[in-house]
Amino acid sequence: MLKNCEKHIRLTAACAALAIASLGTVGTAFAADSDDIAKINDRVKESGFVIQALTNSSSGIPLDVLRKAECVIILPSVKKAAFIVGGQYGRGVMTCRGGESFTGKWSAPSMMKSMGGSWGFQAGGEATDYVVLVMNDKGARALLNGKVKLGGDASVAAGPVGRTAEASTNATMSAEMLSYSRAQGVFAGVALSGSSLGPDDDANTILYGKKLTATDIITKHEVVAPASSHLMLTTLTAKAPSNISKGKSGK
Repeated sequence: MLKNCEKHIRLTAACAALAIASLGTVGTAFAADSDDIAKINDRVKESGFVIQALTNSSSGIPLDVLRKAECVIILPSVKKAAFIVGGQYGRGVMTCRGGESFTGKWSAPSMMKSMGGSWGFQAGGEATDYVVLVMNDKGARALLNGKVKLGGDASVAAGPVGRTAEASTNATMSAEMLSYSRAQGVFAGVALSGSSLGPDDDANTILYGKKLTATDIITKHEVVAPASSHLMLTTLTAKAPSNISKGKSGK
């Protein structure tokens, strides 16, 4: 009996050690360097400054167009220096209106990444900010579910600019997404066909401290919006408090 007890103790100790090691591994998987956390939060903050500038300027995004958007994607300071082999590369955030039909309040941000196409060329390689408005449910759900190629998986057009501008052309009215750029203080609609957009899962893990999909963040509301997103969300709430697109309640 004594031998059996000793054997049981050894097994219990081994199991305990294994459990501790496993916990350590899991903890490491979700641990993030403080510098990485700061960089992600700075990116979210910068996205707020970008959307504030584009909505406050008389030559920026028409508010009537913004108020018809299901989601807003902001990619601040896409730079030539950040290019990777095979294409251009940028990182930013996406927020969508809540609810199954995208009629609710603006959600906590999901981190996003872009690749390919013409990112960064509108100002001779200088830092360029981009904003993409997602104009229908189909485009919003496609982005939540994975990477989308603009002009392929989803139609995209250069967005109209100026306070009184309207999305009046057939291409603009039928596009699932409208895109804008800001470089050296100049706002413009810009075509981004060939570029890809999708959730940045690694950045979401760093920002929220656990693994989450874009769907978890935006439609399941499993997290509270970080403080760094305050300017972005308050700006969008003030400028586009409700969805006025066709078929929406506007409430």
